[in-house]
Amino acid sequence: MTTDDLVGDVAQAQQLKKLEANMTRVEELTQRIMRAFAHKRHVPQALQGPSQDLYMKAAVAYWAEMVNNPAKVLEQQIEYWGKSLHHYVEVQQALAKGAFQAPLDESPDDRRFTNPLWRTHPYFNFVKQQYLMNAEAISRTVAELEGISDLERKRLTYFSQQIVDLMCPTNFLPTNPDALQKAVETDGQSLVDGLENLVRDLEAHDGELVVSLADGSAFRVGDNIGATPGKVVFRNHLFELIQYSPTTDEVHEIPILIFPPWINKFYIMDLKPQNSLVKWIVDQGYTLFVVSWVNPDASYRNIGMTDYVEDGYLTAMAEVKKICKTKVINTVGYCIAGTTLSLTLALMKQRGDKTVNSATFFTTLTDFSDQGEFSVFLTDDFVDGIEAEAMNAGILESFYMSRTFSYLRSRDLIYAPAIKSYMMGEAPPAFDLLFWNGDGTNLPAKMAVEYLRGLCQHDQFAQGGFEVAGTTVNLSEVTVPLCAIACETDHIAAWKSSYRGIQQMGSKDKTFILSESGHIAGIVNPPSKGKYGHWSNPDLSLEPDDWKNGCEKQAGSWWPRWEAWIAPRSGKMVPARNPGDSGHSVLADAPGTYVRSTPAQGSSA
Repeated sequence: MTTDDLVGDVAQAQQLKKLEANMTRVEELTQRIMRAFAHKRHVPQALQGPSQDLYMKAAVAYWAEMVNNPAKVLEQQIEYWGKSLHHYVEVQQALAKGAFQAPLDESPDDRRFTNPLWRTHPYFNFVKQQYLMNAEAISRTVAELEGISDLERKRLTYFSQQIVDLMCPTNFLPTNPDALQKAVETDGQSLVDGLENLVRDLEAHDGELVVSLADGSAFRVGDNIGATPGKVVFRNHLFELIQYSPTTDEVHEIPILIFPPWINKFYIMDLKPQNSLVKWIVDQGYTLFVVSWVNPDASYRNIGMTDYVEDGYLTAMAEVKKICKTKVINTVGYCIAGTTLSLTLALMKQRGDKTVNSATFFTTLTDFSDQGEFSVFLTDDFVDGIEAEAMNAGILESFYMSRTFSYLRSRDLIYAPAIKSYMMGEAPPAFDLLFWNGDGTNLPAKMAVEYLRGLCQHDQFAQGGFEVAGTTVNLSEVTVPLCAIACETDHIAAWKSSYRGIQQMGSKDKTFILSESGHIAGIVNPPSKGKYGHWSNPDLSLEPDDWKNGCEKQAGSWWPRWEAWIAPRSGKMVPARNPGDSGHSVLADAPGTYVRSTPAQGSSA
């Protein structure tokens, strides 16, 4: 026996030992999967997809077309089968000639199919092209379907596309060359690691498959994320008020108070120091306050929009005035918090309260006549289900909101990370934005239903008035000087809808800025990166497209442009204020306790 034989035997023994260990591990993981599924949370049928009425209408419309216009249907079918058969014949002819290669591939570029084998290998290329043909046939059929409303067509388009995306061959191990190659390269270790990741996610979410987008162990709130120095100077059942420590000797006299959305945690504006809007504002010489909302539990079931306005917005404004000893403040509202800030401003107008010197709105909707991509979820079949679930539980759990947002970008937020985690066995990235994205909060039942019914579905604020705090408020009653920032590719608050809402506000001093990118990246866009530009145009009488066509694009972040807008509205320079100087007791270091708390802990404070 030679040395090579001995080395080979040792290597083979080690490989066998590794295989046995992996098989044992797979058996253990399989048992954990079964236990996770055994305790799977109950998701109401109404929240798992549209009602059967939608599909029934589509089926009836399709059969009606077959009866009334059979030539059209036949033409669609013949074209589809013709393409499929032609491609099949091309593949067979290439193989018959002994050429192990794919036929000419003129399909468009697609991020899902970047591996060269999708174009060069006959098997993978055939699978890909057949999938794309099927997808095109389904999309075209829905687009050309007659006898249904525009909303029904939009919903059919969305939900049929979800099915098409689900069935993409990259989502399945036998038809994913990247995953197969890595499995071979790692002797199957990538598949074992992927199974580990799958089990971890199932166990963490009560048997529901929620893909981890970020490495949860890489960030610690208050340590390496959300760590700008400051103090909690006020707390009630709805929020903690954080006052940030100054970094300049002097500050503007009029402070800034930011209201973040309560669907996620406030630290989206205070991620790492280099992309923290909070730190940047403080460094420009402002006394900055930020509201950190409580994460509610079932005891908050009867907390509504009025509570958020009275005990949240108005209370926070009053406390900031006391602390800074000023008569007025500047306010900022982000997303749903901007919508509620608008309601509060209209209420204050009726009451003659002149506390707010100016208002800034980040990606804010107040006119919901065009519900954008969310319209597919705002019909009664879904909202009825949400209302029933929220009223039964006392809260609308963050699980449902997170899942809805994810499916609006399912390729990027579900399928791509699932492939990397479960098929490639890769650990989630240490990405601060995705870490924040997974740190959701619950919504009180009453507030969630009021928001969905009164604002989103019925557009009451812009159309006739929305009831809050014992009165009816209207969009036209927002009259303070305002600046609105919307984002070009925002899939949550479409910029054109945001623009139309600003148009209807009664203020005579309006500025509208359109940032490149989406709902988060367009806002969290520090000047140091020089990444996304922005547009502005003072003529807000124009239709949205005409407004944008009249803009001159500006390079870089909108932050300095906004600071130039708010500085003249922020008073003279005064000595910097330190948290606690005003006599308000310091309750905790920033970022406070609510941002870290579970729902039960938050409600007990």
